[in-house]
Amino acid sequence: MSRDVYVAGVGMIPFTKPGQSEPYPAMAAKAVKTALADAGLDYGQMQQAYVGFVYGDSTAGQRALYEVGMTQIPIINVNNNCSTGSTALYLARQAVQHGAVECALALGFEEMKPGALGTHFNDRASPFERFDEATLALEGDIEVPLALRYFGGAGKAHMQQYGTQLSTFAKVRAKASRHAAKNPKAVFRDVVTEDQVLQSPMMWEGVLTRLMCCPPTCGAAAAIVCSEAFARKHGLNRSVRIRAQAMTTDGPATFGAGDMREVAGFSMSREAARQVYEQAGIGPQDVNVVELHDCFAQNELITYEALGLCGIGGAEKFILDGDNTYGGKVVTNPSGGLLSKGHPLGATGLAQCTELVEQLRGTADARQVESARLALQHNIGLGGAAVVTLYERV
Repeated sequence: MSRDVYVAGVGMIPFTKPGQSEPYPAMAAKAVKTALADAGLDYGQMQQAYVGFVYGDSTAGQRALYEVGMTQIPIINVNNNCSTGSTALYLARQAVQHGAVECALALGFEEMKPGALGTHFNDRASPFERFDEATLALEGDIEVPLALRYFGGAGKAHMQQYGTQLSTFAKVRAKASRHAAKNPKAVFRDVVTEDQVLQSPMMWEGVLTRLMCCPPTCGAAAAIVCSEAFARKHGLNRSVRIRAQAMTTDGPATFGAGDMREVAGFSMSREAARQVYEQAGIGPQDVNVVELHDCFAQNELITYEALGLCGIGGAEKFILDGDNTYGGKVVTNPSGGLLSKGHPLGATGLAQCTELVEQLRGTADARQVESARLALQHNIGLGGAAVVTLYERV
């Protein structure tokens, strides 16, 4: 059994810097109530809930949702690193698509601390052991936080193979700031220039600067998905449906290719995108707007190639030609992306969903991509999981 799945409601709260947010139950409840109001539904009509977070104790999902209602529905906690929010959406969509339920809620939140990401359970095997071994073999023992090693190394590999300039990554970050200036829910709304990005503190000499890295952020976002029959019965908005979705994990190339781009999930993303295009019967040239996982400017650039938005090795030209923004081939990260909007790990995928649903509804205000019909979402978590989702305006 396979059915069309519609996004009936979305909601997110403005993201904030660590230490400036409300506690996670309050943030999560506001996001859910916003999504319910957007859909025109009550919490009692939700039949299952999938709740994503990375930094929190078990059953924090229940703690968050109890602020909205206590209806005894199944609440499933989800943790898939930076792709957690999209994984919650993937599970909710599956439940509806295959007839387990008629309506499901996906929620993601994160209450983060300042500073670089790190592991918390250091008395046992790290999920990044093999990633660190591969990175050590390729880059040596460099003194930068783990995420910078992976994604900075991926950008460095692209620079070495294709002659990509550091200034091109700075252009990506400057573009993100211009988009975020029109997004009231973004953390950083000040426009920065390419020169300002290049002059910010160097985190890895010649490879990336501080402004090329996304900030730790607090926030929450939610989406409600349902079947066509449920939407018709309750008179819900059926203007946006999930046309295709895929989730992948690492393959042999991650550790076997001897390429930092693979360590950072390139093939994982490419395969998820391939499956989505095949399911939908379209190509990347048909997509109008994309929200992709720009945790670093370097990852945005290599993801253009993974998603097929340009050819392999063609990302720098794609950027220099302005094909990644308004007036170009495809608008990428109109929200400002992780670089400017912020990256509360559990909420990110559902914030991307919120942005794209608003784009397809035509309600994105100053960020609106003209005549947007197909929207692609890419969310990746190392360790690893990549989720790619295609939304369609019906």
